[in-house]
Formats: sequence, C-alpha cells, structure tokens
Amino acid sequence: MQTIDHKKTLKELYSARKNRPAIVDVPELQFLMFDGHGNPEETPLMQEGFQGLYSVAFTIRFAIKDRDEVAFTVMPPEGIFWSSGDDLDPDDMDAWNWTLMLMQPDFVTQNDLNEAKQQALEKGNAPAEHVRLEAFHEGLSAQVMHVGPYDAEAPTIELLHAFIADEGYQNRGKHHEIYLGDPRRAKPENLKTIIRQPIG
Repeated sequence: MQTIDHKKTLKELYSARKNRPAIVDVPELQFLMFDGHGNPEETPLMQEGFQGLYSVAFTIRFAIKDRDEVAFTVMPPEGIFWSSGDDLDPDDMDAWNWTLMLMQPDFVTQNDLNEAKQQALEKGNAPAEHVRLEAFHEGLSAQVMHVGPYDAEAPTIELLHAFIADEGYQNRGKHHEIYLGDPRRAKPENLKTIIRQPIG
C-alpha cells in the first residue's frame, strides 16, 4: 500500500511561522471547491460547504485506496475571500464572496468526483452537489501563521501586508486562509491559520 501525505511533501506551503512572514512559490494544484457568499461567521452555507467538501473528499479517498491501493491524507481546509475584484473589505463581511477548498492529489479525476458526489447525494448530503474539481495556481505569494481566533486576524494581516510592501511587492490575487486547527476541539486562542497573499 502506497501512502501519500502532501502536508509533508508540500511542507513549505502548509507550515508557517508566527510573526515571521515568508515568500513561497505555489505551483498549480487541484482542489475540491465550494462557492459561497455572505458573512462566514453567520451564514450556515459555510458549514454546509465544509460538510459537502469532506463528504466528497473522504469518499474519493476510500475509493482510490480500494481501487489503486494508494492511501492519501485528506488535506486541511482552505478558503479564499474577496469583496469586489480581488479586494477584501473587512468592514462589510456580508458582501464577502468565498470559495472553500480541499487540495487533491493530481491523480484524482473528474470521474472520481462524479462518483463520489453521487454516493454523497444518495446518503442525503445535498451540498455535495455543488462541489467541483478545479486547478488553482497562485504562484509567488507571502504567508504567515496566525495563532488565535479568526476574528482577531487583523494585526496578522497588517503584518503580512507590511512585509509584502517592504519586500518591494504588491498584493495580487485573493486573500487566502489555510486552517490547521479544528475549531470544534481547539480553544479559540490556540487555533492556527496560515494567512497567504499572492504577490507581484
């Protein structure tokens, strides 16, 4: 049985240091995606989206493990956020657009997705219908670790943006978060989130 853990093979992209921004070059990767709109802290669509993603992701994982004898780790959840264009207005979260994501190995196919969605729908997981598989290429980006509640990210984001300017770059692309902590189990002050911003 072959085992694959992309948190290790892509360690540079799925780890970061608190208060120590760094520049990374993110290759094209493919993701399961679920789109939504509205305040992430208030809309039930956010939780429904994660349920849809995980239902499909684990179904794909088990199918490939049985079929190909390849076991891969389900990756941490991620999200990209924007208000208008690529900008994000922190004072009007009701106007936010967002896409939830789970990175998938390159051997996962559209057919794998279709079969997994069908199984999820048969089990009553309606949000799975809206999950898609799509390539996503961020390229050159800056990232930093935020430790603490999601609603206390502002100073970390300001630190990251200041680093980007000091390095001679400009923000390019959408605000990106990678959730390494589980809010159902960890205390808010212990949650770990990678904040990433594409640059150019």
